[in-house]
Amino acid sequence: MKRCVEERTPSSAPACAPSLSVRFLEDRVGVFDLCRLKSKSMQPARIAELLAPFLGHAGDQLTSADLNLISTYIDLLLHWNARINLTAIRDPGEIVTRHFGESFFAARILFPNRTHRAAGASPAVADPETLTPERNSAASSQALGPQPGIAALQGRVKGENESGALVPTLADVGSGAGFPGAPAKLWAPYLSLTLIESNQKKATFLRELARALTLTDINIQTNRADTLPEKVFNVVTLRAVERFESALLAAARLVAPGGQLALLIGSAQLALAHSLLASMPSDLSPSKTTPFSWSGPIPIPNSRSRILVIAHHASRE
Repeated sequence: MKRCVEERTPSSAPACAPSLSVRFLEDRVGVFDLCRLKSKSMQPARIAELLAPFLGHAGDQLTSADLNLISTYIDLLLHWNARINLTAIRDPGEIVTRHFGESFFAARILFPNRTHRAAGASPAVADPETLTPERNSAASSQALGPQPGIAALQGRVKGENESGALVPTLADVGSGAGFPGAPAKLWAPYLSLTLIESNQKKATFLRELARALTLTDINIQTNRADTLPEKVFNVVTLRAVERFESALLAAARLVAPGGQLALLIGSAQLALAHSLLASMPSDLSPSKTTPFSWSGPIPIPNSRSRILVIAHHASRE
């Protein structure tokens, strides 16, 4: 087990210097700070309490181990956030409600089953018929391996793990600090997760996060989303990204036929999202109309304007 040691910063590279290399950040943040910060961590019971409005009865499925992982995630995020800009939110409780709450809310709708399915089973993704606000309101009341390159993503929609079992593939575009992709992985550990983040320092944080939480079957992609192979993921998520228009179109092209594009956005962005996807041509029909149809929007608990909306990609005949 790694022990806590005193952190010493080389005089040539002070901890606050903006010229720190990614390698230095990775080496200096990971081991020591988690040791020191655990004494200040949020208590699991408090995390569970804050997440309750977003999970409803499904919150009972979070174990003490899950809550401890969330606590570790918060510790790591807060410390790295002092060096690179991962989130404007500094209060741990607000991080739980704003970031984790919204992410888990989407995850439990997209992946209602937390347990793995038998080989040959269909991916447990959201049924369009269950995603009306009314039905959702009722439901509410109730270690990092080798990183594949772009070529390795070809055929990823097949979703087979090493044992041959089918697993849903999830891509989180513009992942930043890992939301909502990493919490979705905590919710549904069987997911094959790709976090797409072109900022090298943020991508380094995501690699450290995967190691700290001992996440498996996770791929950190530093290539831009619009350069990755098309139609390779069962589910693609998008939340709090810069240049929303271009990011949405890049995310939409990654969705496989029969897959879903899940947007965590402000209600004011919904009309723009509809317009952008309506302009996308489809190779699935002679009329070349958009391959996407919409369900939702579903209001995010404890928010006046945040919504979850899901675009469903047509299946091939």
